[in-house]
Amino acid sequence: MQVILVQDVNNLGGAHELVTVKDGYGRNFLIPQKLAVEANSSNIKMLEERRKQIAKKEEKLLAEINDVITVLQQSPLKIGAKTGTSGKIFGSVTSVQVARAIREQKGYEIDRRRIVITEDIKELGNYKAKIDFGKGHETEVDLEVIAE
Repeated sequence: MQVILVQDVNNLGGAHELVTVKDGYGRNFLIPQKLAVEANSSNIKMLEERRKQIAKKEEKLLAEINDVITVLQQSPLKIGAKTGTSGKIFGSVTSVQVARAIREQKGYEIDRRRIVITEDIKELGNYKAKIDFGKGHETEVDLEVIAE
């Protein structure tokens, strides 16, 4: 029996996939639990249409990601930090501060969990941070830590 999965099912497949299962498993478990629908001609047409819509959304999202990457790489982010007399920062620069700087200087809201600072930033100077947008898209951003 062929079914179209409505949502991800462990050890079987992901959402919007056409899979072959045993008749009893499909009729007695997947369909009643609303994990799948029967793969008849109308449902297959709906699946193809849904895949086209998903592809268009991903294409649009990829274009937006590329726009954000180009804006982020144009100029370094300036991050202000309080320092002592020797030029050392009180504490260190965190991903929260980098996310706030991106929001204020570039106008993009990026989740702090997507920002990875490769080295501890405890002094004034120039550093790099990586931003992972998911699905293999990431970029490096230049950071310039200056005294407040």
